Amino acid sequence: MLKIDLNCDMGEGMDTDAAIFPFISSANIACGGHAGDADTMRRTIAVALVHGVAIGAHPSYPDRASFGRTDILDSSPGKGDRSLRLEDLADILTDQLRQLQKLANDMGARLHHIKPHGALYNRAAKDAVVSGIICRAIKNIDPTLLLYGLSGSEMRTQAIAHGIAFVSEVFADRTYQPDGSLTPRTASDALIHDPAVMVRQVLMMVREGKVRTAGDVDVPIAADTICLHGDGQHAVEFAARIRHELDQEGIVIGI
Repeated sequence: MLKIDLNCDMGEGMDTDAAIFPFISSANIACGGHAGDADTMRRTIAVALVHGVAIGAHPSYPDRASFGRTDILDSSPGKGDRSLRLEDLADILTDQLRQLQKLANDMGARLHHIKPHGALYNRAAKDAVVSGIICRAIKNIDPTLLLYGLSGSEMRTQAIAHGIAFVSEVFADRTYQPDGSLTPRTASDALIHDPAVMVRQVLMMVREGKVRTAGDVDVPIAADTICLHGDGQHAVEFAARIRHELDQEGIVIGI
């Protein structure tokens, strides 16, 4: 029997979180970088506990202005006046992770995983240095935490090198490029809006271990967890549809 984790980004200020929680098995909770504060973290942890959903941290660049979706590291082109020094990244991530970890522990819960957000995620998928910083931050906090990252990316390579358990993530609501990367959000076809297309992609990734990319090219992909974006236009509908379709296929959702 196949089993797959279904994760969703939560605590980002959306009013749909409560409606999505019954369908998912793990949550990535914003911890103050791109969104979230102590109050939203507590409330989101509380809902996760009610539904038996695994709690993960969703750290990001400290950039609420662009919702963490702009690469602001010093070496990034067009970073503007919000630049972040590479040498400061470890402390920033550690602060975010420790804050969520403490709140979870105070509420009788524990962190299950770490999943970087937005531009940090995309940078780490290709940048060994940034991926290494993330892995070392995890080891310093709790080396048993899992790292959720883009399937086949540099994050997996660095996780293995640092002795961190890696969970290969695929996306229900995003399109892919022939190299296995996600289509940039600046592209008109970056997001999937048709539920039928979304379901076909999910089932292909889970059952066949491949994804159809731009130009109708199928590329291999490892799928341990499926991500659904909580801020997506169709987030609640997609969450319910994924749960229903996987149930019909005899695929168990869980960690």
